[in-house]
This record gives sequence, structure tokens and C-alpha cells, in this order.
Amino acid sequence: VPLVFASPHSGRAYPADFVAASRLDPMTLRRSEDSFVDDLFAGVVAHGAPLLCALFPRAYCDVNREPCELDPTMFTGPLPERANTRSPRVLAGLGTIPRVVASGAEIHAARLPVAEAVRRIETCYHPYHRRLVGLLDATVAAFAGVLLVDCHSMPSIGGPSDQDSGLARVDVVLGDCFATSCAPVFTQVAEESFRALGYRVVRNSPYAGGYVTRHYGKPRQGRHAVQIELNRALYMTEADHSPGPGFEPLRRDVDRVVAALAAAAAE
Repeated sequence: VPLVFASPHSGRAYPADFVAASRLDPMTLRRSEDSFVDDLFAGVVAHGAPLLCALFPRAYCDVNREPCELDPTMFTGPLPERANTRSPRVLAGLGTIPRVVASGAEIHAARLPVAEAVRRIETCYHPYHRRLVGLLDATVAAFAGVLLVDCHSMPSIGGPSDQDSGLARVDVVLGDCFATSCAPVFTQVAEESFRALGYRVVRNSPYAGGYVTRHYGKPRQGRHAVQIELNRALYMTEADHSPGPGFEPLRRDVDRVVAALAAAAAE
């Protein structure tokens, strides 16, 4: 089918030296992690779509950012000339190499050498995007178009840097960059499918789509992208990052939504 799925934030292979050098304990480090999203969407392969997963964690390198969104206060030495040091993500501490986890807690016990940021970008960020581009190009070559579904989860309560800080969230947030990253039919099919299964759904608030959705969503070129955010309270215990009783029901419902998107993309 002309779909590609990606899970950029479900990686849970935390390098030992990264954990040892952090001021946070391993459980707190995971607060930015979209735990088990790769497992929730694993069934897409049975529909004939690839699923790309980052194995490294978001707290280590965030591939849903520009290639070089870096906070100069985090590093020793001059940053590369191409670095974007003033983006809203950087100012919030959530650049390509994050300064904080989702709760706002500082990750690093000391400033990092610039060479370490460059190494993570070269060994994690660029390989992920090269693979994603390859999957998208191959799908376009086979089907003359593609729908990229960027898969995420969100805390059940808005975090300190979110526009809905302290507020309870709906079940599903669909982001299409305010109807610019994909044809309206794809967002509509996803919304109607989730609603038919009993989920509360909103579009573009508080998440309209990150770098991946904005960068790869070019509907006039037959390249569509939509972001799906699932409320973590639906399927896991947020305090200890363990799957909850809702995991299997949500996984089955995700599979039904994927089937609907596959049918819409084929048409």
C-alpha cells in the first residue's frame, strides 16, 4: 500500500555513557519517550506498509527537529555555522540534542563538547532521515504517491512548555499542519475512524505536526504527511512506563484505523 509509518520517539536503547553522565535517573530520562508506540503500530507491516523506528531515545537525539537545532548554552566550543540556535524548540530546551526531558528536568550534568552533538547528528539523525527518504521515494516510485504517518504519544496532562500546560488531553490529536501537509481526505478518514471507535479526537491542538510532518508533507507533489498523537493514559502507566490493560484494545483499534487509511490511500 502507498503508506509509510515512522516512530521517531519510541527508541529505548539508552547508551550507558549517556545515562551515567546525566543528572537524571533512568526512569526520569524516559519522560520524553513515546513508549511502545512502535509496538502499537507494528501491525502496519501486515497491511503492506513499512514501519521505521528510531532505536535511540529522543532524549539523546531528536529526529523530529531540523538537522541542527542546537542550544549554544549546552556546549563547549563554537557551534557549526548552520546551527539554528533561536528556534522555539531550542528556546524550550527541546532541540535536536535536547537540554530537558518533557517534564522540564535538565538532562545533562555538564556542558557537552560540540563534537558530541555533531557525532550524534551524524550517527543517529542523518541515518534515520536517509532511511525515511529512501522509503518514501521507493513508495512514490511504486504507487506515484505516498502518505507518511508520523506516530507519537503524548502525556495525558499538558507539560510545562506546552500551550495546554496542566490540562487534561483528549485521546487522539491529529496534526496536518493546519491542512497543509496532506490532502484533507486523509485527516478526515483518520478522524472519522478513531471517532467511530469511541475516541475523542481533535486536530492540530496542541500538536499541529513537527519537523517531519512539515518537511515531508508536500501534497501537491503527491507526498502527504499526517501526525498521530495517542494519549499515553489509554495504554500505559505513565509513572513507570509499563503497558496497561488498554494496550491490546488500542493496538487493535490502531490496526482498524490503519486499514481505513490504507484504503483511502489506495483510492
